Parts: sequence; C-alpha cells; structure tokens
Amino acid sequence: MEGNVRSEDSITEEVVEEVIRIDQHERDKKNVIVPLLLNKMVHSKDIGQNSLVSGPVLVNGRMIQSRSAAALAKLTNGIEKISMFETIGGPPKDDCSISGQDDGRNSWRAIERCVAASVKGFVIGAGLRGGLSLFGILTRLRRKSSVSKSPVKIGKTNNQALLAALRETLRYGLFLGTFAGGFCTVEETIAALGGSRRTARWRSLVAGAIVGPSLLLTGHKVRHTSMAIYILLRAAVLAARCGLKSERVGWLCKPLSWKHGDTFLMCLSSCQILTAWILKPSSLPKSYVSFLNKHGGKDASIIKGINQLAFNTKPFTALKGIEEHYRSSGLDIKLNPEMSIPCTMIHGTQGCTPHFFSFLVQAYLRSLPVYVPVYLVPALLVHRQGLFARPSPILWKSVLGIVRSSLFLSVYTSSAWAWTCFLFRSTGICKPPLIATATVRILCFCIFMFPVGLAVMIEKKSRRMELALYCFARAIESFAICVTEWGVLERYNLTPPKRIDVFLFSAATAIIMHCYAQERDVFRSKYLNVLDWVFGLPDGATKYTSHLNPPSASPDAEISLPKAKALLEVTSGSY
Repeated sequence: MEGNVRSEDSITEEVVEEVIRIDQHERDKKNVIVPLLLNKMVHSKDIGQNSLVSGPVLVNGRMIQSRSAAALAKLTNGIEKISMFETIGGPPKDDCSISGQDDGRNSWRAIERCVAASVKGFVIGAGLRGGLSLFGILTRLRRKSSVSKSPVKIGKTNNQALLAALRETLRYGLFLGTFAGGFCTVEETIAALGGSRRTARWRSLVAGAIVGPSLLLTGHKVRHTSMAIYILLRAAVLAARCGLKSERVGWLCKPLSWKHGDTFLMCLSSCQILTAWILKPSSLPKSYVSFLNKHGGKDASIIKGINQLAFNTKPFTALKGIEEHYRSSGLDIKLNPEMSIPCTMIHGTQGCTPHFFSFLVQAYLRSLPVYVPVYLVPALLVHRQGLFARPSPILWKSVLGIVRSSLFLSVYTSSAWAWTCFLFRSTGICKPPLIATATVRILCFCIFMFPVGLAVMIEKKSRRMELALYCFARAIESFAICVTEWGVLERYNLTPPKRIDVFLFSAATAIIMHCYAQERDVFRSKYLNVLDWVFGLPDGATKYTSHLNPPSASPDAEISLPKAKALLEVTSGSY
C-alpha cells in the first residue's frame, strides 16, 4: 500500500480544477453563473449509485432536486452545463456577487419576484374561482330554461348571478395575489434588513403567518373553516415528514409513518361524517349534505325517519312520508310506529343482503358521472401531447382510475347502509329500555360507522391520503360544531376566536412556507414545481459565489456535471 493516500476531498478538488480548465479552453470566456463550493458541487457523495444528484440543481432557471445526471442533461436541451447550489435559501446579500456591487440588481430582482408572484397568484385565484362560477352560471341557465317561463325574471336573476360571480372571482384573485405577493415582499424585506443567511431559518415562517389574514379579502362574512382545517392538515403532514427526518423527535413521529395510517384516518372520518349526516346534518356544509343525499340513494324522509328512531322521537312523523315514497315506487307497505329496527324503513320488503348488492349496482352507476371529469379533464390538459403520441396508455390509465374510484364510492355508500342494518339488528340500539341516553346511541352509531372507511383501500395508494385528509377536515369541523352546540366550551368558559378560519389558515401557511424554504424534500415534485412557479426562486438562489475557489480556477467557469462525474469515476478507480 502506498504511503501517501490522498483523501477523497483532495481528489475531488483536483478533478474539478481539471474540468474547469477544460471548459475554459472550450468556451470563449463568457461570463456565466459562478458555481457553489466545489466540495458541495460535484462531490462524489452527491452522485449516488443510481447517478442521482442529491443536491438542488438549477436547470434553465428552474430548481430541480434528486434527479439523475442524464435527466438533468436532457432538461438543458442538449447543453450539459448545470449549476448546483448548496441551499435553496441562498447566501447573504453581500456574498451573492463577485464584485459586491450588484445590490441594485438584487433589489430589482426582489421587486420582479414580488410583482410576478402577485400577478400569478391573481391569475390562479381568478381562474379557479371564475371557472367554478362559470360552471354554476351554466347550470343555473340550464335549470331555469327548463323550469321557468318568464324571460324577464330569468334575465334579472341571471344578471344578479353574473355580478355575484364576477365579484367572487375578483375577491379570490385579490386573495391569492395578495398572499403570493405579500409573502415574497415580507420575505425579501426581512432578508434585506436582517441578512439572508441570518434570517434564512425563520423568515419564511414569519412571512407565511403575516400574510395569512389575506383570507379576509374573500369577504368578511364568508367563513372558510373547512378549507383552513384542510390546509392545516396538509401542513401537519409536512411537519410530520420533517419530524421523521429528525434524530431528536424521529421516534415520536414514527407511528405517523404507518403504511395504513391513511385508511385508519378515513375510518375515523367516517365515524363522524356518517353519524352527523344521519343524526346532525346541520353540522355539515349544505353542499356536502347534498352530495351525501345524492349518493346515499335514499329519500330525505328515510333519513329523517332513522334520525327520529335513533333519538326515540315520538310520534314518528316521518313514517307517512316514507310510505308515500315507497308507494310512488310501486311498493305499498305499512310501517309499524312501534318499530325498533329500521330495516323496513331503509329497504322496504327487501332483505338486508339482497339490498346491499342491488344498491351497490345503483350506486356504481351514480358514481361514474362524478369521476369521469375528474380523470379525463386532467388527461386532456396535462397529457394533451401524449394523447396524440401514445393515446392508449393514457386513456387506459384514466379508464382504470374511473372504474376504481367509482367502485370505492359505491362500496362506501353501500357498506354504510349495510352496517346501519347490522347495528340495529345486533344491538337493538333504538329500544329505549336498552339504551337510555342519546349520548350512548350516538357513540354506538359512531363505532359501527368505523368499518365503512375500509372501502378507501380500493383506491390506489397515492389517492388514499388525499381522500382521508379531505374527509378528516370535514369530520373535524362537524365535531367542533357538535361540541359547541352541546355547550362544552361554555361549561369551561372557553371562547373561540371570531375568525377561527383566519387563525388556522395563518398557522397552516406559516408551516407550509417554512417547509417550502427549508425542507423542500418533504414536498411532492408536482406541488414543489407549482410553488416555485408562483413564488419564484428564493433570495440568492440564482447566484452564489464560492468562498473556496481554487487558485487556478477562473470565477467565470461553470461545471459540466457529466464530465465531472466521468472524471471522478476514473480518478477514484485509480487510487
């Protein structure tokens, strides 16, 4: 063995110096971006066994992470020159240039970033809300044209609806535009006053919290509690991913990485949502109740009858409406006012098991129109080029998604009624002598709705958590309303904030924007690309001067990653 064994760092530095010399001779000494620290730029540990680059990489003005060297080279349209950066946050302002005299350009860059973020945020907000409003107006026009006969009345109503839609579109555009532009403005201001590196760990957290109240621009009378809870849950997921990476609290977050956690969360959500739908529908948003009523497949009189039976509300005023409903369907039945099991109320003279399978078929047909646009519209918008080149795989994937998601929703609703029948038959829960208090009835109802959430396992893994978080947000809001109406807060002299949605939204955006700036690897690439496009690259991400430039290297050189990788492999094999 040779006596002088050189370290991997010294080998890397020599390789980088050689690459720089080669590039300097091949190019006409053009001024380009200065690369970062050499040992961070093309260190052998940054190039894994699968040729993956672990550090962030700037490719044609876009920050790319954890991509292969070959993929990064393709992204540059044949130019295999990639500048790599140590951190997303970038260096302090006085380290962003070689001469130290580009403060004016940094200020102009910050202004451009803030203005661009405001415009993009406004376009996204106005586009999303405007699209929904347009769909609502078209639906209203179709409904009115088939029902109403008065053209004057229709014109007046439609004009009011159009003005309301324009107002809502403008409000949501201002909301997202103010949020995006305000975040960039606060972040750039803090970086300018306190230094980019000194404030890098906390300025995004503060900026996200400060711009949270921009939610008020959607209207002072409008409450967005469901949306705020959902975004807070998304922030909690990001925080949990950060915790799993931590050596200190990783053990505490370990249970959150359970592979069936999404299914468990869906089951918990089903306990509250389905129970509230039957026993306390006022705790759910009206649009959500309408969705459940449609896909629940039962007449409103049946839902009311189960509610009265569960609470033992006599006389059962809903029985007459249920009988009329079945009579209109060609089934003449007479319900017993002293019934304790609502099976006859739910499915008439049909047995519980046959009703499950017949309802499953009907529910599947109701579910198909829901998921056809969910899968086909993104396929047309996102994969429109691939549809002309390779239409079969994309269409087959969309069809498979429609079939699977429709099966999930149909099994979910069918099993809800099946478990309801099983609940009453197995426990006789509606018999007053057996269950004396409404609290116990509600608790038992919740427990028996838990298995309904298992239907989410039909969905593919990537969609389960999305569905679980959406439903869990609805469940939390419903449970909070129930607790408030029960007087629990008054009992302990607790008063919630008047705008709890703004408070929750501010907390959520603070966490999300902090993770965006400091823990970017906890985001999925599709979300990260959207955030990068809206908010722009953080301060200093487009320029970074190395403090450890080798004496023989020119500061105007840019590292060619494939060449450096090849030389690293050859050099490491020779020692």
